[in-house]
Amino acid sequence: MVLCGGKFAFPALQLLAYEKFICAIGIGKGNDTITDALERESEDSNIGFKSFPNKKSISEMRSWIDIVQPDYVFCISFPFLLPEAVLSYGQDKFINFHPGPLPQYRGSMPIFEVLKNQETETAICAHFMNSKFDEGNIIFNDPVTIEKGDTYGKLTVKLSERMAQVTLNMANMLQFASQIPSQPQEESLSCYYEKPELSDTYINWKRMTASEIISLINACNPWNNGADTTLQGEQVKIIVASLLEESHNNQSGTIVSFTDTVNIACVDSKQIAVEILSTDIGILTAKQFAELKSILAN
Repeated sequence: MVLCGGKFAFPALQLLAYEKFICAIGIGKGNDTITDALERESEDSNIGFKSFPNKKSISEMRSWIDIVQPDYVFCISFPFLLPEAVLSYGQDKFINFHPGPLPQYRGSMPIFEVLKNQETETAICAHFMNSKFDEGNIIFNDPVTIEKGDTYGKLTVKLSERMAQVTLNMANMLQFASQIPSQPQEESLSCYYEKPELSDTYINWKRMTASEIISLINACNPWNNGADTTLQGEQVKIIVASLLEESHNNQSGTIVSFTDTVNIACVDSKQIAVEILSTDIGILTAKQFAELKSILAN
């Protein structure tokens, strides 16, 4: 059985279904379009299906699992914590696939955090589940390289595609191994990240270096429609920007020049070249934004 949260799990679901490993699918808090599509595919493939739209609905999960009687339950970005009443179905029967290395990146959005923190590598962590988020014994961390220029969207797609092979490998291990080795998480290395708030997505021009700002912008693209900031007195989101290796003598956060990009001074004497922004008017190229500000200046 696979419990999932939406599109991120689709490649894994497709591969596991093709290899005849799936007996049922449960989706938590998915939008109607995704839920309906998954239900239709499940019916066509003669696979059990159930939707868990909210926390209250989890009370129905144990009785459903008892009917389906899966050998194991895989969780891929399932949004709700499973209570002991569900986990007691079987010792080491529930395996979560976390899209970030554990125990260093616990929490609901490790993809955002690893990008913001300028990591060069992340992981898909397979671990047995307990009654706390992301704290069960680790089976393995499967490393994934973060390429220069990876955004939240690019890394999400990369991890989603890798997830398919990781879950298939896990299914094969369970089928042929008499015991799956695991080890407790090292709590001294653990860190839990809450879901990002505005303070986490806002550019601090006085403290953040140019490379840190670029990393934040990439971490916010596309889920937050860019990193939040103020330019020319207007609240905007910077969607795409690159590092500009040109020194300056301007106060950080001020616009140094308008070219094909909007070039902004940073605290480390470097600049970022903004290419695309989101404004109240809409999504604009840097050139369009520059032209707009010139018009307003007149």
